Amino acid sequence: MTKGPGIGPGTGLAAVSTALLAMNRQLEVRDVLKTIVVSARELLNARYAALGVPDDHGGFAQFVVDGVSEKQWKAIGPLPRQHGILAAMLKDATPQRLADVRTDPRFEGWPDAHPEMSDFLGLPIADGDEVLGALFLANKQCPRPTGGCGFTAEDEELLGILAQHAAIALTNARLYERSRELTIAGERARLAHELHDAVAQKLFSLRLTAQAATALVHRDPDRARSELQQVTALAAEAADELRAAVVELRPAALDEDGLVATLRTQTQVLDRAQSTRVTFSAHGVRALPSAQEEALLRVAQEALHNALRHAGASRVEVTLARHGASGALLSVRDDGRGFDPSAVRRAGRHLGLVSMRDRAAAVGGALTVESAPGKGTLIEMEVPGG
Repeated sequence: MTKGPGIGPGTGLAAVSTALLAMNRQLEVRDVLKTIVVSARELLNARYAALGVPDDHGGFAQFVVDGVSEKQWKAIGPLPRQHGILAAMLKDATPQRLADVRTDPRFEGWPDAHPEMSDFLGLPIADGDEVLGALFLANKQCPRPTGGCGFTAEDEELLGILAQHAAIALTNARLYERSRELTIAGERARLAHELHDAVAQKLFSLRLTAQAATALVHRDPDRARSELQQVTALAAEAADELRAAVVELRPAALDEDGLVATLRTQTQVLDRAQSTRVTFSAHGVRALPSAQEEALLRVAQEALHNALRHAGASRVEVTLARHGASGALLSVRDDGRGFDPSAVRRAGRHLGLVSMRDRAAAVGGALTVESAPGKGTLIEMEVPGG
């Protein structure tokens, strides 16, 4: 009797279930990609794993690896191109299981810092006819048969199951991000219209006042002087409106603007888009390592999402303050319906608390949650300084 994919150490139904739940718990595309790669490597006991999402220019829009240190990854250099075996998986949507990838005629070598790989198992991640990415593993950590591949047909079948669910999780994450982008884009369009009207009114008044001053300059110099002072005031107001348009409509980028400016912009947009009052304040925060700032931003976004979509809150307060010598403390407090934090299995998955705790732990921080039915919720994330 042939053993199915649910038999064997590390590949039982419990392990498969854990991997699938982990994938579907994530909402951000990057997090889903990372979870897929980590789950696949652990599930099949491989030394290396990677997942590439192709772009339309022969390269990869995103490429996530596991089993390679950050230092080694940086030394490898630019992302790979769509060629060789990767191209076969993407264009032909066919699985690839090889005893030694280096002896395959399609193999085109790799950079000097690239780890040595031998046995190879790769599958496309597809949604219908659309190939979303290529998932591959290398160097099965087990005794290899002479001249054979460490990866088995059962491994290929198991990875195929994982790839099917990965396609669902990745599609859902893309839809989630797209819906959020559309919400913000719609709010930006409304805000742009309002700002356009405000600036147009200021400029119209400016024009009329300047014309009046011109007509009065010889007949009534004192009144003309008063009108010109009004011109100066109106010009300053118009400049302020235009400056507000730039600040409010330009998408905030964490790398360019920093954590405080990005959080301030995003809370302002949400405050205008929602009936809920959303406020933000910052107190003495210093620049943090990029990984910590990204983790704080993602936790703040998740907590805001919960407060606005699930808590029925009328007010949400976001605070970022200096903590200790160089760390930071993020607080997101709402006056919504609250929940029972002890119901971790139910509320944790629903509200993304597991993901938030994982983010905090990944950067050496800690997450605390205070809530009770009818009492609102306070989520705090503390991170040390760099």
